[in-house]
Amino acid sequence: MSIKIGSRIFAPRVITTLLTVVLIALLISLGRWQLRRAEQKQALFDAFAAGTDTTRLIDLGTTPLRRYQHIEAVGHYDQARQVLIDNMVSGGRAGYFVITPFALTGGGWVLVNRGWVPLGASRAERPAIPVAGETRQVRGRADHMPSPGIQMGTKAQLAPPYPVVASFPSHDEVARLLRESSWSSATDLVLLDPGEPDGYVRNWSAPEFPPLRHIAYAVQWFALALTLGIIWVVTNLRRDSADGRRPRGPT
Repeated sequence: MSIKIGSRIFAPRVITTLLTVVLIALLISLGRWQLRRAEQKQALFDAFAAGTDTTRLIDLGTTPLRRYQHIEAVGHYDQARQVLIDNMVSGGRAGYFVITPFALTGGGWVLVNRGWVPLGASRAERPAIPVAGETRQVRGRADHMPSPGIQMGTKAQLAPPYPVVASFPSHDEVARLLRESSWSSATDLVLLDPGEPDGYVRNWSAPEFPPLRHIAYAVQWFALALTLGIIWVVTNLRRDSADGRRPRGPT
């Protein structure tokens, strides 16, 4: 198929046209995916900002709460069975999140993230993470357990001695380690408020990858799709050779 446009002919080849269509469709699909990710991240940022608007007192019977909901819980820490989540970074330094089981008054458990502590001189040296076991009221935000972007390999089964060092354990894995089956459904994890005692570094925030970054990536994908379309048009638009041989009239 060819189309005459002035002194040029637009004659795209079938194979290059099909390849171009597929690539453009892929680039547009990637751009739309980034826009959806931007919407999801914006929802998380909005939820984090609105999390402290209300505070919910949780117990064993509390139904699941939205992420970042501000909560209170009454009970006591279990210092003897703590978990250190490895590969956590704060201020450019490697360290651990300190996850402490919290026995709820009236029955049941919830996990509390008491904050970040730095790595010692070696991984064989566990940080000191004491906490008193008296009855108290803790405050924080509902959240998920930390998770990796990509899970590589098979994770080792968690086992004492405590504190157990784990790489991105799930809530179920920690529950099996502790041999406890009665857990509040309110949240997988409580991010202990910065003002609460017996905590460590707690610079909690919504995910660090902001919505605008996803939008910027979407614009790049769409721009690549547009550029590819322009290249396809330009490379298939050629000068009409018959027009070049046309005899000129008298001058």
